[in-house]
Amino acid sequence: MRGPHNLLRLVRTGATLERTGAMRVIMDAMDAPPLVRGALRCLAWPFQWLGYQGDPQTPPAVRALTALGPAYIKFGQIFSTRPDIVGDELAAELRVLQDKLPPFSVDTAKASIAQELGAPVEKIFSEFSEPVAAASIAQVHKARLRDSGASVAVKVLRPGIERAFRKDIDAFYLVAKVIEILSPASRRLRPRDVVAHFEGVVLGELDLRLEAASASEFDANTANDAGFMLPAVNWDLSSRRVMTMEWAEGVPMGDNAAIDAAGHDRVELSERVLQLFLSHALRDGYFHGDMHQGNLKVAPGGEIIAFDFGIMGHIDEYTRRVYAEILYGFIQRNYRRVAEVHFEAGYVPADRDVDEFARALRAVGEPIFGMEASRISMGGLLSYLFEVTERFGMETRTELILLQRTMVVVEGVARSLNPNINIWQAARPVVEGYIRKNLGPGAVLRDLRRTVSVLSRYGPRLPQMVEQALIRQATPPPEQPPGIRWKSVMWLGLGTLIGGGGTFIALNLL
Repeated sequence: MRGPHNLLRLVRTGATLERTGAMRVIMDAMDAPPLVRGALRCLAWPFQWLGYQGDPQTPPAVRALTALGPAYIKFGQIFSTRPDIVGDELAAELRVLQDKLPPFSVDTAKASIAQELGAPVEKIFSEFSEPVAAASIAQVHKARLRDSGASVAVKVLRPGIERAFRKDIDAFYLVAKVIEILSPASRRLRPRDVVAHFEGVVLGELDLRLEAASASEFDANTANDAGFMLPAVNWDLSSRRVMTMEWAEGVPMGDNAAIDAAGHDRVELSERVLQLFLSHALRDGYFHGDMHQGNLKVAPGGEIIAFDFGIMGHIDEYTRRVYAEILYGFIQRNYRRVAEVHFEAGYVPADRDVDEFARALRAVGEPIFGMEASRISMGGLLSYLFEVTERFGMETRTELILLQRTMVVVEGVARSLNPNINIWQAARPVVEGYIRKNLGPGAVLRDLRRTVSVLSRYGPRLPQMVEQALIRQATPPPEQPPGIRWKSVMWLGLGTLIGGGGTFIALNLL
């Protein structure tokens, strides 16, 4: 329920950050202005007694986010790949959140597996290890199948994780509502839609059967990708709270020393991880939406191994073409064409000036080509791009939120391998290849063949279908009884009063 009880959750968040010392660490890392720094600390300081103390043996930011729960841990995982935003020291600390969280007991894991799979663990596995990785939602054990002797990874959801995530997401909805009220300009970013999208992604991640299906589809799409591999799903030993996959040997992507010791080329790996992500997004429209270092390994043969498929992104073919044209326009420094694509796709209102928008986009793109690759901050670039699009009335497109976020994460992974990587040069061959295949003469002929195929099936029925659609459009909807309309207005008014009263209380408490 998204009610006033979430106010305590928000107060406790600020109090925990202050009590653990994470507030100062985060403000320093983000280089927050003195006014913002002072205001946040003053608001949180009186409520320190409400905050969680956490484990004093861990760094402040990790301690605070771990104590606050899984949704906050997710944000920490994202920032662990962004040293250019939060600094090298804090990014290294937050990397612990990727797969080194405190595990729950082996006995608890075995009980959950037995309940889900309908047999004792000892009957299924000849060996079953202590947790080898523990993240915000689940933990992984290495095991050996009793019948075949094959090594497998067994993923088990944390106990009570569904309820914990619901509490956090409810609080995020309240934050989004308050932000929209306090800052009308933020409404174009649709904060509540962002939270709703995040909620849908997380709820999908809490059903391991869906993750197994995602892994299977992703494996089929990428079977021919050189230098990339996925572990196979064992469907017989997978359920809603348990998933079993083959064990993948390799060194963690976040361990540069181990990568160097194994003789792998980090420069080549940095370019490949970026190009693979773009290829999956543009070619397939289906991509791994959580590609941080904790979900990637490097196999002995140099292949990049991906796992943890709870968050997958999907974009339709039309949006992929628009996105590719925008990227290609930036690569070619053809800002006029980038502006035209925004207008053609309806991303920017038609009454705005295309030439002025093109000049604004030039201010976004030119710094990329005018400075050294190591000095380019994707975080700063996206921040300025949001300012430009806001000025031209462009609304945030919900279906691209995950794509944009994952691009930032993947760029962070690539930069952790090679700080001097030029993201545009690495992206260029993938984007140009997609443009040639999907926006050239061959693509036009392919689309025509599809159109002819559809017309051959539905052509004789088209006049009747069009007539029926026009009749439905012209027929006015049945008028609701006055009582129903007034009831709707009454509930809307009551909801507005409650929402306004809750916001007033929140502002006074916070």
